[in-house]
Amino acid sequence: MKNSLFILSCCFCLSILAQQSHDVDFLKAKVDIFGLNFEDSQVAGQIEYEFLIKNDVDSIYLDAKNFTHSEVMLNNGGTHEHEYNGKHIIIRDDFKANSSHKLMISWITTPKKALYFVERPNKQQQIWTQGQGKYTSNWMPSIDDMNEKIEFDLSISYKNGYDVIANGQLVEKEVGRKNTRWDFNMNQPMASYLLAFVVGKFDKKIEYSNSGIPLEMYYYPEDSTKFEPTYRYSKKMFDFLENQIGIPYPWQNYKQVPVHDFLYAGMENTSLTIFSDRYVVDSIGFNDFNYVNVNAHELAHQWFGNMVTATSGTHHWLQEGFATYYALLVEKQAFGVDYFYWKLYESAQQLYIQEQMGQGTRLLDPNSSSLTFYQKGAWTLFMLNELIGETAFKEAIQNYLNANAFKNVNTSHFIKEAEKASGRDLSEFTKVWLETTDFPIDRALDALKLNSVFIQEYLMVDCEVDSSKCDDYLLSGISDEAKVKLIAQNPKKINAEVFKSSYKVRQAIAENLREIPETLKQEYEALLLDKSYITIENALFNLWNNFPKDRMRYLSQTKSLIGLNNKNIRLLWLLLASITTEYDKDSKVKFIEELRGYTGPKHNFEIRMTAFQYLKMIDECNFHCLENLEQAKGHFNWQLSKFAKNLIKN
Repeated sequence: MKNSLFILSCCFCLSILAQQSHDVDFLKAKVDIFGLNFEDSQVAGQIEYEFLIKNDVDSIYLDAKNFTHSEVMLNNGGTHEHEYNGKHIIIRDDFKANSSHKLMISWITTPKKALYFVERPNKQQQIWTQGQGKYTSNWMPSIDDMNEKIEFDLSISYKNGYDVIANGQLVEKEVGRKNTRWDFNMNQPMASYLLAFVVGKFDKKIEYSNSGIPLEMYYYPEDSTKFEPTYRYSKKMFDFLENQIGIPYPWQNYKQVPVHDFLYAGMENTSLTIFSDRYVVDSIGFNDFNYVNVNAHELAHQWFGNMVTATSGTHHWLQEGFATYYALLVEKQAFGVDYFYWKLYESAQQLYIQEQMGQGTRLLDPNSSSLTFYQKGAWTLFMLNELIGETAFKEAIQNYLNANAFKNVNTSHFIKEAEKASGRDLSEFTKVWLETTDFPIDRALDALKLNSVFIQEYLMVDCEVDSSKCDDYLLSGISDEAKVKLIAQNPKKINAEVFKSSYKVRQAIAENLREIPETLKQEYEALLLDKSYITIENALFNLWNNFPKDRMRYLSQTKSLIGLNNKNIRLLWLLLASITTEYDKDSKVKFIEELRGYTGPKHNFEIRMTAFQYLKMIDECNFHCLENLEQAKGHFNWQLSKFAKNLIKN
């Protein structure tokens, strides 16, 4: 009997899940987050939904994961009975077709994911969301189905002195005795996974697009000198994409906010991109690791993913492939046409290797790899543009967006518009690019060679085929990419003249020339002054390793350098300084203690991972360090958690 009841219960849940979007249309939601408790990682709030019943039903539900408390009111009445099974709040009533209703839910929960309470250095509190993957229901009663689009208005209260940034336009800010309330308005509907907010301490600068859209760019107060290189090209790319896509930006404003220990590079929440603060760089760091591609990718999603949203994972490429392709077009404007074809060539090689390893996947497979969704998706659009021409391609894009604005789409919606605009039957094209696991590498390379003399040249030069020409190639006017390729193939061919090339080539020298001949020592030492933190890091280690007698000089020269946001140079310096016997003997303990300090939870995950690794190498991970490693095992950032588990295991 117990098993029968369980089966009946499961069947009931499946039936209401199946009928929900067909029978109920959620229209608007007013969200009031009044209880953000940083110490307990807890959120409390109230949400009012307006919804329309399309067909007679006896129940509706909201997704809500692991809530500790919930109360329900229906149509401004008293408390309404409801059921909660740990995943759904189920409300029963006699709901009639074509009737409108209001539903008020109060809740408290301690989310295990999707809402993160993070402490930055200097004990600054930071709270941020990450909803993609049907996760918003972990902190707020919502609809996980991305086919349900709702107009959300958020109100969020938090301690005075902190900033709150959320979707939409800030319409009111009310400062109280202890807390400040921030009210945000949205004008258009969106899927629940795109709902987002950030709490923290920020400064901001505002620019305006050519079309008048406010572009709000946030940064930590201590990073004011990094603002320009971090957000470089932001206004230009916004104006370019509006013009290139041919459809006005669909939201009221656009905001970008860096956060601590973010799970991914960035997330395209509607009108509010949240991105990892590892992309906050100075002008030197820009050469090593910049935000331009992520910036453009997340911005393109405001059209492709937010304005038009895939119906299911099967059509995920309509979001990621499009955003990847348009980000490449932005980089083409910023870095030149050769860079554009180079990035396409790189991704073609990655896709071909994936296929050769037996891991190729179809673009229309919901379980495909990210490489397929992003890069094969971008290649599909590039090849479609080549096939039907840019005029027809742009017309198809505009018709596709206009016809499906604020709706959900599948691949056939886009292909039909492409066929209509071009007057061509695209069935053979879709079979090759969308429906097979193979990546047509020959077609891809032919297209690149047809369009790019740069790619022709790159493919022609090869030290492994003819090493006798390597010297001539390295000193010729060939591209930096070709020189980097040759250096990786045969670093022994490097001579003093090659050091006079661009920072990209010098970076390749530092990465590949590990055994430094005495004849190149002077040129190699100059790399410690290079405009690349990655070059300096590699050069410092290689020089320290090759010339023991000069170690003290190298360490003295670089002792004040920090490097990128992951402190790549400083961490390496501490490692080398602590094991160089003759260097500053009185400070050895201080160096190791500083390195141990970087394993603590207030530092970003990359810093912690490197510090743990270095301390393991010199067997200096003490009890406090091991405590931090144990804590890292349960960290919400999957990269740190996986690293810590493996390190403990080994």
